[in-house]
Amino acid sequence: MARRSSSSSSSGAWRYLNPAYYLKRPTRLALLFFVFVAATFAFWDRQSLVREYESEISRLDDEINRLHDQLRKAGVHLDENPISDKISREKLVEIDPINSERREKVKEAMVHAWSSYVKYAWGMDELQPQSRNGVNSFGGLGATLVDSLDTLYIMGLKDEFQKARDWVAESLSFDKDYDASVFETTIRVVGGLLSAYDLSGDKVFLEKAKDITDRLLPAWDTPSGIPYNRINLAHGRAHNPGWTNGDSILADSGTEQLEFIALSQRTGDPKYQQKAENVIRQLQKIYPNDGLLPIYINPHSGTASYSTITFGAMGDSFYEYLLKVWIQGNKTEHVKHYREMWETSMEGLISLTKKTTPSNYSYICEKNGGSLSDKMDELACFAPGMLALGASGYGTEKAEEIMNLAKELGRTCYNFYQTTPTKLAGENYFFRTGQDMGVGTSWNILRPETVESLMYLWRLTGNKTYQDWGWDIFQAFEKNSRVESGYVGLRDVNTGEKDNMMQSFFLAETLKYLYLLFSPPSVISFDEWVFNTEAHPLRITPLNDNSKARSVDIATPAVRPFGRKQGKQG
Repeated sequence: MARRSSSSSSSGAWRYLNPAYYLKRPTRLALLFFVFVAATFAFWDRQSLVREYESEISRLDDEINRLHDQLRKAGVHLDENPISDKISREKLVEIDPINSERREKVKEAMVHAWSSYVKYAWGMDELQPQSRNGVNSFGGLGATLVDSLDTLYIMGLKDEFQKARDWVAESLSFDKDYDASVFETTIRVVGGLLSAYDLSGDKVFLEKAKDITDRLLPAWDTPSGIPYNRINLAHGRAHNPGWTNGDSILADSGTEQLEFIALSQRTGDPKYQQKAENVIRQLQKIYPNDGLLPIYINPHSGTASYSTITFGAMGDSFYEYLLKVWIQGNKTEHVKHYREMWETSMEGLISLTKKTTPSNYSYICEKNGGSLSDKMDELACFAPGMLALGASGYGTEKAEEIMNLAKELGRTCYNFYQTTPTKLAGENYFFRTGQDMGVGTSWNILRPETVESLMYLWRLTGNKTYQDWGWDIFQAFEKNSRVESGYVGLRDVNTGEKDNMMQSFFLAETLKYLYLLFSPPSVISFDEWVFNTEAHPLRITPLNDNSKARSVDIATPAVRPFGRKQGKQG
């Protein structure tokens, strides 16, 4: 009985789908037609409203930009910026629900990392999540807090940003009897403060950036203008670490230009820019035909010492800044020599590139004297993004060649992650004929370089594969590095053994780049911002525009540095 009753009910329902049913009942046919027409009109009316809304928003945006331009020309500067509405607008109309969900997951990871830092290491440089305590790896400059300011702002974590801002205003002091790394302090602290100023317009950040940079300046008082790489923040005594035999490091000496030029632009004081650009003028005198400089430079003579050539540790960001200063300078004649030096160096990079067998992975060798070493640091995985960013400055054929190389290297760097049991990359890789790649130094300290390049590649090609690859890497961090009190690196990517350090660049770079990978390209647009090597976006100042920053609505013992970021296991 039950089955018959169910069958009868089912057949009764199906009769409404039979056209003959309505032909025998014209009244119901008319009603069905009316419902169909009404639904069609409602759908198209909604589509028209959406199009009209988007058109009106675009018109108003153009009008606001026009009015801002007129006000700037008249000498009137506002505290707002039309960029702010773009970020809010993108949040109103989510184009891709998958990206929206992924972005929220990354934001939640940032909240977890930040709240752990606040709870266990507030005001200190870095958090040790396993032991739940803070350590002052950089002399007590609040490195994680300052490094995280712009990430918090970009992600819309307003309360967290305000609390961090108040600590900067009330507690951040640079009067430390501490020998600081000029490089690390510049990219993390100066860069972080300038970015927070550019985003928020809050002058406290600019004042602090000026304070710390003034303390760094004596490091440039050398016969050649090539800076010493360490300086006592309280007493101004500068020197190089003992293990370099008195030499300065290429990346450490050639990675302050973006920050110092930005500071001069914002303060009107040219001394910062002059110090940084003098380094480039000195290096131009010794620039080789292949554009590849050794990692050690003598600060007295200004000449290169016999040493390794690499796009990894201690060489990397020098080449990155050649391109980015050209972008920061609006690609004008004044900064043309930066682009020319960069293009020369890219020919050198190409000469260092080989392919593996059997999988045909492209990689960048290191060079010692006349011989090449089949080794590549994960740090060198910034190169695919750099190449992609610089490709458009070439003619059509060369641009395609450079972009293809960026894609090939990006694939290699992604596979640094995919070829380990944990799906997290080791610190460096070696390449052998017939064996593709093998992990060398097997730790992972939450580095950002690969996801950085994936973000650039996605934005500049539109290929969503790069977003999927970034999501794979994020999931591997979540699985292997997330602990109750933050995130930690791995002592060994093969076994998954955890260390006890949440590097400040994980919040400053890794999570920020992942967030931007899943955000619309208008969020921190490449047309208006340039990232320093610690992922701090600095506003590109338009030509003849000296306006102030405007808020945007939208985070131990001396050790041998590892290039772009001084990272060490916890």
